[in-house]
Amino acid sequence: MPNFFAVCAPGLEAFTARELKDLGLQVPSSPSSRDSLKGNGEVEEVGGVECRGSMIDLYRANLRLRTASRVLFHLGSFYADTFSDLGRRAKRVSWEAYLKPGRSVALRVTCHKSRLFHSAAVTERVMESIGARLGRIPPTRKFEGEKESDPPQLIIVRLVENRCTLSLDSSGALLHRRGYRLATAKAPLRETLAAGILMASGWDLTSPLIDPFCGAGTIPIEAALMARKIAPGLHRHFAFMDWPDFRPKEWESLKAQAQEEQGVSGPQPPIMGSDRDAGAIQAARSNAERAGVPDSVVFSRRALSDLEPPPGPGWVVTNPPHGVRLKSQRDLRSLYIRLGRVVRGKCPGWNAAVLCAGDSLLKLTGINFDRWFPMRSGGLRVSLARGRISPKREFDF
Repeated sequence: MPNFFAVCAPGLEAFTARELKDLGLQVPSSPSSRDSLKGNGEVEEVGGVECRGSMIDLYRANLRLRTASRVLFHLGSFYADTFSDLGRRAKRVSWEAYLKPGRSVALRVTCHKSRLFHSAAVTERVMESIGARLGRIPPTRKFEGEKESDPPQLIIVRLVENRCTLSLDSSGALLHRRGYRLATAKAPLRETLAAGILMASGWDLTSPLIDPFCGAGTIPIEAALMARKIAPGLHRHFAFMDWPDFRPKEWESLKAQAQEEQGVSGPQPPIMGSDRDAGAIQAARSNAERAGVPDSVVFSRRALSDLEPPPGPGWVVTNPPHGVRLKSQRDLRSLYIRLGRVVRGKCPGWNAAVLCAGDSLLKLTGINFDRWFPMRSGGLRVSLARGRISPKREFDF
C-alpha cells in the first residue's frame, strides 16, 4: 500500500491527522516535521502527517483535505552513500508511471548528515535516472510556489544519514488555493489556516459564528464550506491528473460522491463577517460568490463597537490585526481592550477563538482563555487562544 505525507503548516498536524482518519486513511505515526527548502535555499521546518492508503485515497485526500498544503506520494526509499548507488537505485523507480515525456519538473533536494551533501550533484544524478526511464531527460523549471497556478511537477529528494527518499507532489498548486479567493484584503489569511482555526475553535458547525475582523472573508467562507460539506478541491486541477496512470473514471466518481454529500441537514447556521474596511467587505462578498456560498454568509461593513451578533450562544472566531495595520503599540493595545469589552458586553456565554501573536494582548481582552494552539501565519509565530466569554464587568466602560 502506498505511503503518503500530508504537508501542513506547523501547528495544524493534529487536525490534518484527524481529517485523514475521517477519510479512511491509515495514520500509523504521530504528526511529525520535516526539512524543506525555501526559495532562497535556506532550510525550514514544515509540519505534516504520514499516512497510508490506495491511489484512490490519494485522490480523495487532495479533494477533501481542508488543512493540508500538499500531499506527497512516496516513490521509494533506499540507502545511498555514493553517487553510483544513488543513480543506480533511482533508475529502479517507475518514473514513467508518473511523468510524461516533455512535462517540466522541478527538484527540491535536501541533504542532512549524508556523504552526498552537494544538492546540485544529487539533482544531476536523479535527473539522469529519470531520463533513463523516460528516454530523455525532462525539461526543468524553477518551482515558484505561490507565484504559479500551473507549477511544474515537483519531485522531493531527501537524503538523511545516507538514506534517500524520493517523493512526488500530487497536489500541484498548494491546496489552500481553493479558487475562490481572487480578491484579497490586507494581510490575507490562508484558507488552510482558517480551516485549522475553525477546527481548533471547537465550533460545532451548527451554532452561530461571527468574525468581527473578517477582512476578505476567509474564516466565514471556510466555515460555510465546512457547514455545507463542500469539498474544497472540487473545482481545481491537481498534479496527479497529469500522471500517465491517472484514473479519470475513479476521479469523476469521487467528485460525484462529494457533490451528492454537500449541503446541510436542517437550517444553516448563522455565519457573519464584518470589517470597517469597505474594500475588504466588497472582496469578501466576491469571494463568497466564487466559493458558491453567497447565501450562507452575511458580510457587513461596521466598526467593532457596532457588532450585532445573532441570538446565541455561538462562537466568535477571528484574526485581529497583529500590528502591521496599526500605527503604534498603543493602538494595538486599545484594539484588544475594545475587542474584549465589546464581545463581553454583546456575546456573554459565547465561545471565543482569537489568533494573536502575543499573549499579553490577549490578556487585555478579559476573555477566559484556557487553551492555546501554537501555529504559524505567514512565517509569524502565533497562537490561537480558545475560551469562554464572561459577561461584561461593572467597571468596564
